[in-house]
Amino acid sequence: MSLHPMLQAMLDEGAALPAMHTLPVAAVRAGVEARYATVPRPDVESVENRHIPGPRGDIAVRIYRPALRGDLPVIVFFHGSGFVICSIETHDALCRHLCRRAGAVVVSVDYALAPESRFPAAPDDCLAATRWTALHARALGGDPGQIVLAGDSAGGNLAAVTALRIRDEGGPAIAAMLLMYPVTDHHSADTASYTERGEGYGLTGEGMRWFWSHYLGSPVDAAHPHVSPHRAATLAGLPPTYLTTAEYDPLRDEGALFAERLRAAGVSVTHRRFDDMNHGFMSWIGLLDRATEAMDEMCAWLGGTLRRAAG
Repeated sequence: MSLHPMLQAMLDEGAALPAMHTLPVAAVRAGVEARYATVPRPDVESVENRHIPGPRGDIAVRIYRPALRGDLPVIVFFHGSGFVICSIETHDALCRHLCRRAGAVVVSVDYALAPESRFPAAPDDCLAATRWTALHARALGGDPGQIVLAGDSAGGNLAAVTALRIRDEGGPAIAAMLLMYPVTDHHSADTASYTERGEGYGLTGEGMRWFWSHYLGSPVDAAHPHVSPHRAATLAGLPPTYLTTAEYDPLRDEGALFAERLRAAGVSVTHRRFDDMNHGFMSWIGLLDRATEAMDEMCAWLGGTLRRAAG
């Protein structure tokens, strides 16, 4: 299936721009912030900016509440991209849609970015934010028994790593994971999709190497399961997972392999591949029909999974 015409038009429009990996980090961040500012932001019942305690200082979070009452699911959301760029602001629209369509409180975490704060700063922040959210779930309007970890791209990596750490380091209970085209392994794994889809479709293989070079303090860290969750000794005991991949994405194969490992470890997993999409497509919800479809499917799965767990 060909790449969706809207996504192809976006790629054509940006074809003359310099490659991300040739620019300073500050310039890439500014460009991404400006681009995502064009995405429509639907209303939710309330949006609150707060700071919560973290291992290296306060962590900024943005809390979204839907126009619902009761024991709601609480989704702890970690944004992409690449552990280096993006923020709670770039992913504001996505989190608003997630809040509305899942009927959930969403806590979006502004974890420390590289290269200013290299590994393990980001996963440490994400673990601390998840534990804070579980502890304060009722005060936020949610159910501490329905904590969900979610993230796109590098945020998907951080969601999976947080689930591993919670499993190994003790609580809180996690009801489900939502992983959107996640980073699950270091680029040295060199899957086929890095060759097949590593250039010309938005995110590139060279771009991923640029991200990794900023994130890791040492090449030895690449094999650590808190960097590459695919390399964990076992994935048994992780929560039910919905995992999205895209055909035109260098991360396509590592996402699929992670889904296979989850399933082999006895984890309930649904892997949904979108054959006409590229990396990051769910960020265009409100503009791209397939992004809306993907969000609705994911939220329907989440609702069914949480109902089954409650029953």
